Amino acid sequence: MLSFDPRGVPVSRAVAVAADFDAVPTASNQPKVTVAEAPGDAPVVGILVASSGPAPGGLPNREELAAAGFTGARGQTLLLPGTPLRVAVGLGDPATLSSAVLRDVSAAFALAAAGQSRLALRLDTRSVPAEWFGAAVEGIVLARYEFTALRPPVGTPLVELMLVAPPDLVHDAEAAALRGAVLARATCISRDLANCPPAHLSAARMGQVAHALGADAGLVVETFDRDQLLELRCGGILGVNGGSHDEPRMIKLTYSPDSPARSMVWVGKGIMYDSGGISLKPADGTHAAMKNDMSGAGALLAAMLTLRDLGCRTSVTGYLMCTDNMPSGSALKMGDVITARNGTTVEVANTDAEGRLVMMDALVLAAEQKPDAIVDIATLTGASMRALGTLVAVVLGNDQGVIDRVLTAARTTDERAWQLPQEPAYRPQLNSDVAHISNLGGPNAGAITAALFLAEFVDGTPWAHLDIAGTAVADPAGGWRPRGCTGFGARLLAELALSFAV
Repeated sequence: MLSFDPRGVPVSRAVAVAADFDAVPTASNQPKVTVAEAPGDAPVVGILVASSGPAPGGLPNREELAAAGFTGARGQTLLLPGTPLRVAVGLGDPATLSSAVLRDVSAAFALAAAGQSRLALRLDTRSVPAEWFGAAVEGIVLARYEFTALRPPVGTPLVELMLVAPPDLVHDAEAAALRGAVLARATCISRDLANCPPAHLSAARMGQVAHALGADAGLVVETFDRDQLLELRCGGILGVNGGSHDEPRMIKLTYSPDSPARSMVWVGKGIMYDSGGISLKPADGTHAAMKNDMSGAGALLAAMLTLRDLGCRTSVTGYLMCTDNMPSGSALKMGDVITARNGTTVEVANTDAEGRLVMMDALVLAAEQKPDAIVDIATLTGASMRALGTLVAVVLGNDQGVIDRVLTAARTTDERAWQLPQEPAYRPQLNSDVAHISNLGGPNAGAITAALFLAEFVDGTPWAHLDIAGTAVADPAGGWRPRGCTGFGARLLAELALSFAV
């Protein structure tokens, strides 16, 4: 039997701090993961069952399962008492089996056994590629995620997970399971950060978290405060921060492998809380969820924490642009004009279109590095949610090759994305009578005009933009996406960096 813990780091330490106490530890514990030829003494064993063909060994026959109402439909589960407790898990049509399906049904198994801390899943009853063992780990770990930084767990934490593989597949399955554990941990960290209340996770504290986590992951971490941002001429983030009591932070992360194959720069929107500024949001559920407006920065940080562990050969620099957006006597006003690092003047037509303002300076800095590609990730527009809903992110950009790589990574991780056109005919909507450009277009095509704004700052560098406003929160829960912040993008970005080196 082969056994391991992911990099010896079983706990995601994405912690938050409030002014009146020192630290809030998280409980995003990663289970011990093992790959073996038999389930051993596991108290709960999941067994995959297709919707056709004979039932696998260890289960009643097909007629008896049908009599209990179990048909093998995808995601269906049936608990069979005994020692060990057996859980029949429906795969659906075996001809449609994929890594995404396996991730989904593994999540269904984890939820069916929600009261158990030790699980085994038999993947020796159905022929699956070794790399799909990682998808099974992701589905189980992510389904059982719970944000426990500020309260004890409500559910039963998952302590141990065993995957049963055919003897000739155990070695390769172990490597895939380790990869899945690393990626699942990244998503859990991203969820921890996005779920954290804004009073507990300020921009300055985000910098402290990045230093603590980055040091353990082999990253070089630099933080830039207000005075340093002034020296860098970062007028966007400074303008948005104008109404806040808390200082902004630009956090630069650098991953430098030996003999890198290619280079990328990532930019993440880190609005720690978005009131809308002077363009105040209505007091509704959307406003209450605005602690998650730093989901892009959280996913970026979490993805970069995986790169050394996964042996990534792409050099990656990440910029987290962190501040809150608050109304006050010193807040940015509609009609104000601010200046980006590259000298572009921007008329502020709406202070709630602040994400593009904080990212524009980082995009300029990114272009100055002359990387092979730039990718940004942001909860940028409600228009993206109106267009594609809450399960599919929007992708736009100026280079089809980079966009295609993002879309491939999205398919691989089942963090779904769809390309919208970067339609230049809409660019005049951003014209201003007093500045080079306005930060807001017309009433329609808001996701596209936001991307057209960002395109002004990449200086022609191959670039793709991920708008995750719709996918950042799951409500209601669904499979491996529990209710709350999803951590969307962490696994996608990690997969992108890995594949970009090829």
